[in-house]
Amino acid sequence: MPHHVNGDSPRDGGYTSPAYPLAEHAADSLTAANGRPLAEVTLDAAAQGALSADDIRISAATLRAQAAIARQAGYSAVAHNLERAAELTAVPNAELLRMYEQLRPGRASEAELVALADRLEDEFHAPITAAFVREATAVYRRRNLLRRD
Repeated sequence: MPHHVNGDSPRDGGYTSPAYPLAEHAADSLTAANGRPLAEVTLDAAAQGALSADDIRISAATLRAQAAIARQAGYSAVAHNLERAAELTAVPNAELLRMYEQLRPGRASEAELVALADRLEDEFHAPITAAFVREATAVYRRRNLLRRD
């Protein structure tokens, strides 16, 4: 069975998910977010100072592979969360923190949250996360949790 861990989304017909755990069944395909092979991310490399923060960041492809495994095992909510996490790997950390701050109750207006969702979808190609923000915006509106200007 082919392992396309670093391939396209599971939604495209050519994706085959590997078996769990990935480190045992697809280790040759796994990479860090920066492309470094998993086999090179070792405790020895860390102890020698040979690893950077990007060497230990999970890749979107690995998260998508884990999502496919979770979905096949019947854990659709976990799969959905992993797919959202895969999308967010494209967002710089400082930007993620700003987005998180906006999503706290009372911190953003409805217009700001709608703009955030649009930006996630348009700039970062994160439609699942954008839909999540839109859903949160509707809940905040119903519960009166939006910032009042």
